[in-house]
Amino acid sequence: MSLSRRHLLLSATSIAALSIASACAPETAAPQTRSWRLPDPQPFTVTEHEWIPMPDGVRLSARIWRPDSATTEPTPAVLEYLPYRKRDTYRPYDDITGKMLASRGIAYLRVDIRGTGDSEGVITDEYSEPELADGVAVIDWIAQQDWCNGAVGMRGI
Repeated sequence: MSLSRRHLLLSATSIAALSIASACAPETAAPQTRSWRLPDPQPFTVTEHEWIPMPDGVRLSARIWRPDSATTEPTPAVLEYLPYRKRDTYRPYDDITGKMLASRGIAYLRVDIRGTGDSEGVITDEYSEPELADGVAVIDWIAQQDWCNGAVGMRGI
């Protein structure tokens, strides 16, 4: 059975929603008096262009927003993996998302898909097997970085 990208993303979103819901559910029937507070803003650094190597030698280009605290305390990361060139059309949206996450302690990466934007290689089709394999390699690369605590999420459609 072959899964479509849409099915895979919908399944992942459902799993994430259930995980969040179960994590937020009270442990007992008694009402909780504690409330969650957004972490205080913190400084962060933006790396305009970092290469992420793929198993076949092609390099994908990433723009990374990283909390400065990640140098001493690894952080979770959120990936957005798109063919829409991180340098132009979506840049203002990436700036908003990157600042929002990194200033609150979560790294954000915007990666151009193979053959698009600043990434090397040739794009052969939309939602191709190589594109999906590259996505897995990117997630693995992120999770292995010294500044990442191994938790990697994704955003986008």
